[in-house]
Amino acid sequence: MKPTPFRHTTRPALNKSEIAFGTQSVLESLRAGKEIDKIIVQRELGMAEIEKLANEREIPVQRVPLEKLNQISRKNHQGVIAFISAINYVQLSNIVADVFEKGDTPLLLILDRITDVRNFGAIARTAECMGVHALVVPVRGGAQINSDALKTSSGALNYMPVCREQNLITTIRTLQDSGIQVVACTEKAIDSVFSADYKVPTAIIVGSEEDGVSPDLLRRVDAVVKISMLGNVASLNVSVATGMILSEVQRQRL
Repeated sequence: MKPTPFRHTTRPALNKSEIAFGTQSVLESLRAGKEIDKIIVQRELGMAEIEKLANEREIPVQRVPLEKLNQISRKNHQGVIAFISAINYVQLSNIVADVFEKGDTPLLLILDRITDVRNFGAIARTAECMGVHALVVPVRGGAQINSDALKTSSGALNYMPVCREQNLITTIRTLQDSGIQVVACTEKAIDSVFSADYKVPTAIIVGSEEDGVSPDLLRRVDAVVKISMLGNVASLNVSVATGMILSEVQRQRL
């Protein structure tokens, strides 16, 4: 049975007006608790207070050349720009507890370094249709959730909780301790995607468009599976592969 949708707050489509630029504006955004995907700072400048507040909230801070900042905004950015997230992130522990309390069998999707925004949106759309309870993304190395992601998801991000985690290795361990098996889907596997038992609480990892699931994560999962292919092309688009494995999950569960 498909779980009751978990609605969370989204903002209107992200555009260039939804960035905070300038020292005071970025500081106020941090102090106000706004959801911020990342902050970029001019390489040569010191931004001690901004970096301190960002670190406390586990918000990535990148040091970049002045030219990078100017490409994003020609306004008086004073060497710092913050990207405001289009959604509000939720706590993974709350999602897991809520699913178990409702008597549902958890189904989570972990995205390891999925950087293409349109792939992220397509995955969110498929995940919502397939009854996934939440997406789990890393703080660093993931796609920015902007207007393209919202559009490609066809509204799914209005219903699909997204959890942002500092360390996916720690996340895997925590899920396993909670009784949730972790299955990685990668072309490097030997076992077929059909060989795993998805009727139990499960988190599925899909990986980067370039090199798949990180080796550090593969060493810590409970099972590694692959989608067998008969054609000449060596790999599938990650959003397509995600849809295929989630379809098998629902085939078993239904």
